[in-house]
Formats: sequence, structure tokens, C-alpha cells
Amino acid sequence: MSLKILIAPDKFKGTLTAPQAARAIARGWRAARPRDRLTILPISDGGDGFGLLLSRQLGAHSRQVTTVDAVHRKVTAPWWLHARTAIIESANIIGLAMLPPDQDHPFRRDTHGLARALVRAARAGATRCIVGIGGSATNDGGFGLAHALGWRFTNGHGQAIEQWPDLTHLHALTPPRRFRLFRQLTVAVDVQNPLLGTRGASRVYGPQKGLLARDLPQAELALRQMARVWKQQFGQAAHKLPGAGAAGGLGFGLHCFAGATLRSGFDLFAEAVKLPHLLNQADVVITGEGAMDRQTVMGKGVGELARRADEARRACIGLAGQVADRKALKGHFDRLESLEEFAGAHPAFNEPSKSLMRLTRTIAAAL
Repeated sequence: MSLKILIAPDKFKGTLTAPQAARAIARGWRAARPRDRLTILPISDGGDGFGLLLSRQLGAHSRQVTTVDAVHRKVTAPWWLHARTAIIESANIIGLAMLPPDQDHPFRRDTHGLARALVRAARAGATRCIVGIGGSATNDGGFGLAHALGWRFTNGHGQAIEQWPDLTHLHALTPPRRFRLFRQLTVAVDVQNPLLGTRGASRVYGPQKGLLARDLPQAELALRQMARVWKQQFGQAAHKLPGAGAAGGLGFGLHCFAGATLRSGFDLFAEAVKLPHLLNQADVVITGEGAMDRQTVMGKGVGELARRADEARRACIGLAGQVADRKALKGHFDRLESLEEFAGAHPAFNEPSKSLMRLTRTIAAAL
């Protein structure tokens, strides 16, 4: 009996893009079950690849902007426009993957370059904008973006603050005459973390960007003082918003300094592709990403897809380069497999497409 298979992986970070992973899974499945009907849907939750995948679903036209990356090197980045809606992926501008290893300390990186892209989109006639912010190299809470948009940050002596670690001395915020560039600005966040605390931007994701243990107190204090001054002047505890800590606090910064609304990146993507209909049409869902752990089921796209598949009473197979903390993942997938365990660490990393194809073929043959 032929089955309808929905193949919907996210990226296998560092090895395969979401479309590459989807093609490898499809080749493996077809090798074992050629009569099954496959629907291929690479997914994103707001991180690397979000802009390209969403723009393809909407039929948006590609544009380019010349701006700077997280360390202020000149860069030309794509963005997309569809029916006066701009789509911008911050990973293409201030992404961690764009920087060479050990490229400057995170204290010297900022989100300035993203502001230029927003201004460019507004000047091109966009009245709405969707920004995917996952995969950033920054931990500045949106300071660089705000500074570029005309916000002034001053210390107790009225002196301008020019670097985000000096926000520890922040005393006052002065808005520009106009900082809302769009009628509607929506930020696609890939995590739901708040800005501060043990689950906040600095302590959870700062080490991935290069913050050392000795850097964390200053990073936390800088963002905490910015949040405190914001609340004193504007009356909102924005640091507590789900997603405020996404992308090194860029979620907080875009909300406060550009008037954005924070939304789950996967929810936005799911709406665009009409995911409920696709799930109703499928018998089996196959998803995956580079590494699965407890964070996978805390708002990440793959975990959200597994949850929705379960609600639709569809079997869901999870594939990953690495799997950690299986106990936390238990019950979310009908079957969960690791490339490392199947093929070994070396082939999983150096021949990811081939290894993923072989693993999928094995699963399909045993179905």
C-alpha cells in the first residue's frame, strides 16, 4: 500500500541546508518505497534560511542591500519583497556563520547593519516587514540597531554611550523623531527565552557566540540596565516578553526601538505554507535538524512540527545529526534516529547527505 509522506526537515546546521536535507531524505525514501507519494517542505523557525524559504512560499521577489555585518565589514545581503511586505533574514547580515572563527570578541559586535536593511526596505515602499532573527553573532540587545535608527543612549553625565557593554552606565534613552519604519513589523523568533536571568540571552546563548564565563556578569548587567531604564521611561517590562532574549536580545531591541511584535517563527512559517492542510493529507511526517536535545521541544520548529503532527494523529519520525537527552524527547516522536549512531561521527559530519539518505532508506524499508 502506498503512503503519503510529508518530508519537512529544518537545516542540519554546519552540514546541510533544509532543502539539501529534504532532498537527501526523499532520495533515501524513494529508494526503498518508490510508490509512496512525497511532499517536500523544508522548514524554518526564524533562523538561518528563514528568508529564502518563506519568500519562496509567498512568491516574493529578491532584492539586495549593501550594509555591514556584526563586526562592521561591508556586506551585500539579500532581502525579499511581496505585495509591500518585506522579508529580511538577519542571519544574512549579522549572522554568526558569516564570521571567521575568533573574529572579534562579542563585546565588539552589534546589530547596526540590520537597521540599514530595514531602512532600505521601507524606502523601497514596504509597509509591512517580517524579520527572522535566529543565528545572530550578537548579544547587544538591539543596541546597535537602535543607535543606527537614531536613538540616543546617555550615561549619568549626559555623555553618549557608543558601545553596548557600556550600557552598565545607562541613565537615559532619547528616541528619534521617527523610529517606526513600517505600519507592521513582525519579528520571527526561534526561541521563547526572556532577555535576562538563567534562561536569558547572555547565559543561555552567549557562550555559543563566544562570551566567556568571565564576560557573562558584564553582559547580563548591561542588558539588565537597558531593560531597567526602558521600564522606568516607558512603563513596560519588555525584558519578560517570550522571545525578548532571542538573537542575543535582538527580540527585545526590535520590540522596544522599532515597535515590533514578537511571534514564533515557526507559527509564521506554518501559516504561510498552510501546514494543517498538509498534515491532514499525510500519513507519515519526517522532520529533523542537526542536533536534537531538550531545546528541540521548547519552541523550535522541529519540535513544534512534531507536536502538531501528534495533534493531527500522524506518525512523526525525527532524524538528527546528534541526539542528546533522549529522555526529554521521549513521547514527542514515534521514532527518533541519530546519524552519528547510525553511520558514525566521521561520516555523519563529512558525508551528511549520503548518511541521511542511507538512514532514511533503512527506516523506509523497515516500515
